[in-house]
Amino acid sequence: MPLFANKPAGDAGWEPAAADGRLAHTAGADPSGVFTSDLSVSEYVLLGEAGFEPLGFVVGSSIYHIGLQIGRWSQNQELQVLTQAMYNARELAMSRMRAEADHLEADGIVGVQLRMQSYAWGQGVLEFIATGTAVRALGSGGTGTAGAHRAPDGRAFTSDLSAQDFFRLLAAGAVPVAFVLGVCVYHIAHQSAMQSLRQAGRNQEMVIFTQGIYEARELALARMQAEAAQATSSGIVGVSVEVNNHVWGEHATEFLATGTAIRRLGDEHRLPETSPKPTFTLGLDS
Repeated sequence: MPLFANKPAGDAGWEPAAADGRLAHTAGADPSGVFTSDLSVSEYVLLGEAGFEPLGFVVGSSIYHIGLQIGRWSQNQELQVLTQAMYNARELAMSRMRAEADHLEADGIVGVQLRMQSYAWGQGVLEFIATGTAVRALGSGGTGTAGAHRAPDGRAFTSDLSAQDFFRLLAAGAVPVAFVLGVCVYHIAHQSAMQSLRQAGRNQEMVIFTQGIYEARELALARMQAEAAQATSSGIVGVSVEVNNHVWGEHATEFLATGTAIRRLGDEHRLPETSPKPTFTLGLDS
């Protein structure tokens, strides 16, 4: 089974020159600068209670042309050319977001969101966007923790956990390592007219569809798991599997598995027992 856990070729750390001015005036690059974030007020307060400070809003983007690949009409099969394209485009966006965090000397990125959007001027063209808030861990003296919370490769961790879940994870003595993903674009076989007629009006399992969907989902999950192992993590939390058709037609479907890989920390980095615990708040907005 081929795995698509390798980084895309090329300068994945490339940053548009337009980002330089924005990053230079954030709290991460200039002590007198202001932080920017996509945190809510509640998340900002809770992040501080967890011993982290926001440095700046970080972004990665890649506009990618998604090619074509023809699947056999009556056969379940992975469309590996499309799988590779969808994987590479997301990895480029994630790598550029992480490069901005490195520029701010961040320990991690929280609240990572990975989304796509299309433009009227580009048929078959999708923009892949990764965003999040770069953060730094603070020690008891109000200074950094010398990168103790960073990923095993020494770079900023990435996580799509909410501030509440991030707080609970730290309290339990663990820290995010990486936002991991697995991708599979799969062609689901068509049924013949005779098969459709035979099952008309009958309750029965659509075996060929079940088999195709099952295999596609397993490929995506296995690749996500392989990424977590490659990142030297001990497990994955918050796993979800999305199903999308995008621009290929109804029988070519993408399965995207995502989650946050985590690792255990030493006892000296756990939140003290006296740290306030997050409480549930019910909003009164209509």
